[in-house]
Amino acid sequence: MGKMRKKLLFLIIFAIYYLIFNIPSDAAPTPTTTNDQQIKEQLIENIASRVAELKLVEKRGIIGVVTDVSNTQITISDVQNKTRFIDVDELTKFSSPSAKGSFGISDITKGTTLGLLGLYNKESRRLLARFVNVITLPKFIYATVDSIDSKNFSLNATAEDKKSLIVNVQNSTKISLHNKEAGLTRSSFSKISQNDDIIVIGFALAGNENMVAASRIIILADLPKIPKPNETTVPATESGERSTPTTR
Repeated sequence: MGKMRKKLLFLIIFAIYYLIFNIPSDAAPTPTTTNDQQIKEQLIENIASRVAELKLVEKRGIIGVVTDVSNTQITISDVQNKTRFIDVDELTKFSSPSAKGSFGISDITKGTTLGLLGLYNKESRRLLARFVNVITLPKFIYATVDSIDSKNFSLNATAEDKKSLIVNVQNSTKISLHNKEAGLTRSSFSKISQNDDIIVIGFALAGNENMVAASRIIILADLPKIPKPNETTVPATESGERSTPTTR
């Protein structure tokens, strides 16, 4: 009986071993060729779609003046007077140098000059803004010097549009002289004369558009000086000399 039990136990162990290590190959679940092909095609399609999407989008910066604004969109007119549509979302960051506290899209008004940086879609021609900053652009003014205040280092001038202008000259103001022979050369405040034609590059002072803090002044030496309305120039005498202007 002992020997029979040993033989029966041996047969049971052999049967279990056989079942474990000799399972037919067609019984094991394996992915079919069709499923593999479908997965590969789907991956290729997804990659191609992503590549195409990336080609349509590029980082870009835009400067412009606000013409309309809502909770999700800003419309601006850029430096080329083209209308641009700017989308904003929860990731967009807003800033303004004059803001004392938090600043957001609700603080932006028409006429504000903005600098925007974000993702530009070439197909829709829209910019998804990541940074929106209120900026102040420098003024470029062509003017004629009316008088010089040497004590306060300022100039009283008349701009090309006939508006009166006060130009504040600071320690950081760069002054240059331009003529045909030498081109652009370094100059100084003391070289500016009454009736000089100048180009002023600077920023309007807060609350007064007629006062400009000059970052640069260019004296246009080649242009003839135009006498003021209250001055009369006497024609040249026979000797070729001109008398000095007289004031009425």
